[in-house]
Amino acid sequence: MIATDADAPPSPVAPVPGSADETSRRCGEGAAAPVPASVEEAATLLADGAIAALPGWVARCVAWACERAGVTAQELSVPVRAAGLQCVAEIGPPLRELLETDVDEQQTTPLSVLRSAVRFPTEVLADGGVPAPERDDFDASRFPNDPYGLTPASFADIDPDLGPIGIAWGAAKAFEVLQRRRTEGQR
Repeated sequence: MIATDADAPPSPVAPVPGSADETSRRCGEGAAAPVPASVEEAATLLADGAIAALPGWVARCVAWACERAGVTAQELSVPVRAAGLQCVAEIGPPLRELLETDVDEQQTTPLSVLRSAVRFPTEVLADGGVPAPERDDFDASRFPNDPYGLTPASFADIDPDLGPIGIAWGAAKAFEVLQRRRTEGQR
């Protein structure tokens, strides 16, 4: 299934306190993303931004899935907030730990860690009795623990402001790895 903008969870109208949306509004609407000077700085920006965005992402996923199912999400507001906080508590530390790990020692990607957060909105939806949509065979086999189709394909799916930060981190990591290989006499 090819995802389109119509398939994407919508952004919240009002920013969730502590979310990247709220932070960007406090820091100046439309402010350009900072350009990191090193892979470490890019990693910190990515970790901080992703962790701040998780509660809002959980809320948007639940709202989007409810809307798609024709169900009111208002009754799920308390479990959504709790799931957002739990998501930050459980996903934040391993994400930060990965991004603080030396680039040559990283065994996974930050997006993989963030994808594991899909369980939080999924549990709220399942516990709330929201029916899961029909999925195609590819999605069902690729993401068996995501019956609502919420798995982020990119950092921008967590929060649009994370897209450029994720690209900056990837470029900084690639530059660091390339510099090390050149120093070691490799291409």
